Amino acid sequence: MKRGVPAVLAGLLWALLSVAPALADPPGPTDYLSEVVQIYPPMPGIEVEVIGGDSFVKLRVAEGIGVVEVVGYQGEPYLRFLADGTVEENQRSPSKYLNEERYGRTVPPEADAAADPEWRVVASDRAYAWHDHRTHWMNPLPPPGLGPGDRVAEGVVPLLVDGVAVDVTVVSVWQRPPARIAVIAGFLTGLVVAVTAWVVDRNRLGTIVLSLAAAASSVGIVAYLSVPAETAPPWSLWALPVTAALCAGLVVVSGDWVEFVARQRTTLVLIGALELAAWGVIHWSWLWPAILPTALPNWLDRFVAAAVLIGALGATARVVTTASGRLR
Repeated sequence: MKRGVPAVLAGLLWALLSVAPALADPPGPTDYLSEVVQIYPPMPGIEVEVIGGDSFVKLRVAEGIGVVEVVGYQGEPYLRFLADGTVEENQRSPSKYLNEERYGRTVPPEADAAADPEWRVVASDRAYAWHDHRTHWMNPLPPPGLGPGDRVAEGVVPLLVDGVAVDVTVVSVWQRPPARIAVIAGFLTGLVVAVTAWVVDRNRLGTIVLSLAAAASSVGIVAYLSVPAETAPPWSLWALPVTAALCAGLVVVSGDWVEFVARQRTTLVLIGALELAAWGVIHWSWLWPAILPTALPNWLDRFVAAAVLIGALGATARVVTTASGRLR
C-alpha cells in the first residue's frame, strides 16, 4: 500500500483540481423557473429562452437578419449579433462585468457605459448565453413574504433588431419542492451497494466501483453537455467519475495478468472510490432544489447522485479498513 501513496495523493489532487471550474458561475440547481412570456413586437427569426431554470438567457438569431444588439443595464451596447453569425461583446460595457456572476460583481474602472464600444468576438454560431439580472431573483436568500407558486421577478431584456426596439419579457416563478422519493430510493440503493462492498471478495470490489463510476459518468456527461460552453459548466461533473471508471476499469480488465495493476489494485480501487465520493459530495446540492441544469429527468439525476454517494463511501471505507489485510 505504501508504494501506492503517491498515486492516492495524485488522485486527491486531481479531485481538487476538477472541482476548481465550479468556482466560476455556471448554471446550478435552483428553485426558480424563468420563462419568456412575450417578445414584442413579434420578431420572426429571434429565439430567446432561459436555460438552467433561471440561470442564463440564450439568444439565437436566424440567418437573414441583420444586426441584433442586446442593450445593457445602463442603455449601453452590451452584445451584438452580426449578420454573418458572429457574436461580439462590448468590453467597455458595465453589464459585461456584472453578468460574470449570478448576483453581480464589482465593475472595474475601465467599464464605462458612455464610452465607445470595444468589441470582442465571443461566439460564431449565431447564438450566445449570458447571465441577465433582469430575468431572475437577485438574492441567494428566498424572497420574503413569498412562497412556492409565487412570482419572484419580472423584467424586460431590450433588443435592437436592425434598429427596431424589441422587448423580451421574462417572468420568474418560485417552484414547489420536488418529491423526495428519488433521493430516498437512491440512498437505499447506495446502502445496498455499500453493504455489498463489504461482503464481496477483492476481485469484485473493483466491479462495484466501476458500476458506480459508469452511472455517475453518464449523468455527469449529460449535465455537462446540457448547457452552452460559454456558461462554463464545471469539469467535475464528468472528470471525477470518468477518472474513477478508468481506475476501476483497469483493475477489472487486467485482473492479475498485469503485474503493475495487480500490485496497485488497492490503490486504484481506493482512488476510484474517493473520486466518486467527492463527486457525490459535490452533487449533494443537486438533490434538493426543484430544477437541475440537465437534459436528464431530474429524478434520475437525483437518484444516481444519492446512490453513488452512499455506495462510494461504503466502498471507500471497505478499502481503507481492509488495506492492512492485503486486499490486493
